[in-house]
Formats: sequence, C-alpha cells, structure tokens
Amino acid sequence: MSNQEFEQILTSNVDFLKPFAFTLTRDNETAKDLTQETIFRALANKDKYNVGTNIKAWMYTIMRNIFINDYRKKSRQNVVFDQSPNDFLIDNNQNTVSNGAESKLRLKEIETAIQNLPDIFRNPFVLYFEGYKYNEIADYLQEPLGTVKSRIHFARKLLKSTISRN
Repeated sequence: MSNQEFEQILTSNVDFLKPFAFTLTRDNETAKDLTQETIFRALANKDKYNVGTNIKAWMYTIMRNIFINDYRKKSRQNVVFDQSPNDFLIDNNQNTVSNGAESKLRLKEIETAIQNLPDIFRNPFVLYFEGYKYNEIADYLQEPLGTVKSRIHFARKLLKSTISRN
C-alpha cells in the first residue's frame, strides 16, 4: 500500500475517532488533542498496519492505548496545584524586632553557667570556646588529648543541662 492510499483511508476514517475520543476524555479540547495524537501515531506506524484489516479498530486501539498511557503518567505525577491566592505573603512587609534585653539576659545566664562549671571542665571549655584547637589546649594544659576532649564534652553536657533547666 502506498503512502497516499494509506493517508486517504486514514483521513476518511478520522470522523469516527472524534466521538470516541470525547467519550474517553469528557473534554472537547482534550478530545481534539487525543485525535491528533492518534492520527500522528497511525501515520508514524503505517508499517505496522496489515492491509485488509479493520482500520477503524486499529485506530481505536491506538487511541485507547494513548489515553491509558497518558492517564497512568498523570496519576504517577500526583501533582497538587494550590489555587488559593498567596499574594499577601509576597507583599507582607512585617519586620521582626529583636529583643535586646532578652538576648542580654540569656547571654548573662550562659556566662554564669560557664563560670559555675568546675575548674577541671571550665578551663578547657573556655579555651575551646575562644577558638583554640584540641591539640593546642592539650599542650597548654599539659594534659592528654583524649582527656581534653572528654572534659570539653562533659562541660557541654553540664551546660546543656544547667541552661535547659532554667
């Protein structure tokens, strides 16, 4: 079968596709898109059509498969569109004001908690807090590196429990 003959048979049967597409989609524009996609796929797969078989059934099958594949693809995407207006969030010029007094009280509480630590934990912790590295603190205090690390760790734990209780 030549290309011209196939196209002629195809165009003569296009009118039967439109109602079927509408029954599948229930939307006029989507039905038109489905019909066009079916015609395109039929033309692209002309070599798979067996001459003498029912062309309407062949085209219905193509259309149904396209519809099912699109439906599955859309259900996998599972996209949720928010239709509510969110303009008020864009132009919202609320400024947050920090409470300096509260910050100073909190800082004072932390400093007091550090000063109340036992000397064995406070000294390595203060040095670490000032930016010294573990090995520098160990050299300065003449303690093993593991001891310095564990004392800083325990100092953190004590500070956490002291500050969170208040």
